[in-house]
Amino acid sequence: MATSVNLNGIFPPLPTPFTNRGDVDLDALSADLAQYKATGLAGYVALGSNGEAVHLSADERVRVIETIRGHAGNLTVIAGVNELTTSAAVDASHRAAGAGAHAVLVITPYFYKGAMNHDVLYRHFNDVADHSPVPVLLYNVPQNTGVIIEPATTAALARHENIVGIKDSSGNMGALSEAVRLTSAAFSVLTGNGGILYPSLAMGATGAVLALACVAPRGCVELFDAVKKGEHDKARQLQHRLAPLSHIITAGLGVAGLKAALELAGFTGGAPRAPLRQVSEIDRERIRSVMRGTGFFPGLE
Repeated sequence: MATSVNLNGIFPPLPTPFTNRGDVDLDALSADLAQYKATGLAGYVALGSNGEAVHLSADERVRVIETIRGHAGNLTVIAGVNELTTSAAVDASHRAAGAGAHAVLVITPYFYKGAMNHDVLYRHFNDVADHSPVPVLLYNVPQNTGVIIEPATTAALARHENIVGIKDSSGNMGALSEAVRLTSAAFSVLTGNGGILYPSLAMGATGAVLALACVAPRGCVELFDAVKKGEHDKARQLQHRLAPLSHIITAGLGVAGLKAALELAGFTGGAPRAPLRQVSEIDRERIRSVMRGTGFFPGLE
């Protein structure tokens, strides 16, 4: 069932920009995509955690995917599916495919997290994959959901012909390494944690979906390329430079911090949707200082 989809490389989970009135700003999104074109990215993720998918209507989600697809050329477009029921996740995968997505990134249902054991997750993802018109990636993000996809569950799900990979944002290197060990080379394990990009790639991850790549795409791509060429000293040095920025815009300040960093890097930032709020000026200066320290933003020197 699964069609071929390239999951090798760096994918930024694009934030959703809003106008001053709070509407989705597709022109700003298009302008950001134009800047990303020459950076060597493998593709884009729409409607991930950093895209505030849970704050968008179904119509807004479709228009965001369509806009990204319209600028992606031959790059891979992955769309987040963030629904809490299996039937809704299937419907969302069809809408994403209709809007041009090449694959969908399906989150673990989380409201009844105490019930989300291996059997429940196995059935949920298998049912979605049975009915999705495009390949499915699992999305393990326990810091947001409180639900963990264990490596054994990943391995069982990887046998489905339409489940082609996992984005693991847990930051657990042991679990990521085990998922690589237990699955075949046809299954892609991508890290969602920029703080462990180098070790994840060294352990066999095929790529990464990183908020860090929204702000510093060239640095992330350079690290990926260095690993592929066996230039491990260079990759380690790049990891040391990028890790503090990854921390402050993810675990540190979240979506609002990412949007502030984007503004400083020359992309569209702005405010997230309520109830999220923009970062304080003190935190903005903290971000600026960390960005200067990476050496990737000469305009901030």
